[in-house]
Amino acid sequence: MKRSTGSLLILLVCAFLAARGQHARAAAKGAAVTGHYRNLFVEAGVPKKAVAQKVDAAFQQLFHGDPNSQAIYYAAGSNANGALAYVTDVAHHDVRTEGMSYGMMIAVQLGKKAEFDALWNWAKTYMYHAAADHPARGFFSWSMKTDGTPNDETPAPDGEEYFTMALYFASGRWGNGTGIYDYRAEADRLLTDMLHREVLRGRTRRGPYACGNMFDEQAKMVRFVPGLDRNNFTDPSYHLPAFYELWSRWGPAGDRAFWAEAAAASRDFFQKATNPATGLAPDYANFDGTPYSFKWNAGASNFRYDAWRTAMNWSVDWAWWAKDPRERELSDRLQAFFASKGMQTYGSLYTLAGEQLSAARATGLIATNAVASLAATNARSREFVKALWNCPVPAGPQRYYDGTLYMLSMLHVSGRFRVWTPK
Repeated sequence: MKRSTGSLLILLVCAFLAARGQHARAAAKGAAVTGHYRNLFVEAGVPKKAVAQKVDAAFQQLFHGDPNSQAIYYAAGSNANGALAYVTDVAHHDVRTEGMSYGMMIAVQLGKKAEFDALWNWAKTYMYHAAADHPARGFFSWSMKTDGTPNDETPAPDGEEYFTMALYFASGRWGNGTGIYDYRAEADRLLTDMLHREVLRGRTRRGPYACGNMFDEQAKMVRFVPGLDRNNFTDPSYHLPAFYELWSRWGPAGDRAFWAEAAAASRDFFQKATNPATGLAPDYANFDGTPYSFKWNAGASNFRYDAWRTAMNWSVDWAWWAKDPRERELSDRLQAFFASKGMQTYGSLYTLAGEQLSAARATGLIATNAVASLAATNARSREFVKALWNCPVPAGPQRYYDGTLYMLSMLHVSGRFRVWTPK
């Protein structure tokens, strides 16, 4: 039977709309479901091969470059478990769980098993508290000297969060080994302690300390520190709903409902903690989102170094899960604020209302602002991607924090920061 031109046109339009609807539904599920990770550099016109080369060169410089001016990763001999290595804050001459866990995440995303295992071995050998009577048992000292002696034996939960996620991904990418390299068992154990560790009291190098779990059960939020004397507030940049969604699927079965609730709580928290005009978040906040500060860190109520990471967290959550469209509004708001300050001139520290506190340019902030483009809807987002592309790999005395944020952001923006389902 012959069809009229009009009928064929209608059929073609219907097919186009159906295909577009299928794409929209797939996009709404997010990359963690579809397996499609956007390469924002390619979308901005950079050849795919050039992107891959730049990411790989950045890793080579930060992990295996000149030890005096480029590298943050250092080999440190070996023990019965194999090679040892650490990531160091070069300017402060210490090793932090933040940097060690970031280093492991970078390594697993790029398939660098030797570097991953060496970092994990160092962390378990020197940073981990296994003694039954230690108040931080089951957790890691957040700051160490490069010789393995502690500066502070208390933990900082962002390190444990990234350790856990990196271990689950290692299980997915490489399978599970034995001992400390049974990645999934190590992740399960750490995740259980983060949520259920009983209160322990004891002495540390810096005096008496009482430590419980890392998440507030009522607020469903990560604490800034699990010490009982200062555990009633949080750090917005520690909120990682993209990770919590995975833990609600992969973690110990009895805790999965909690992690789903924690993901939802963090999404709501981002709305409360960010300024409604600028999109800026404070370094520290109460569980209700109001800024928090105290004597030894009076500036914590402002947008400072920790807070640079917050936009990265909500934007990756949108890119992976697409559950909360408000995260897109946050990215647009934040990028509009920084664009209004001048793409080539905006500073690094602000009050939440947008008063500039430091005019210094910071690669770490330029990098995380580019990751915000994963959730942004405005065309200006491409300019933030280009700004990251034009940044050199951090070198010199301040290369640690800028360098780790640069490397993580390069992975996110290039589509190479992916979910690896554990075995």
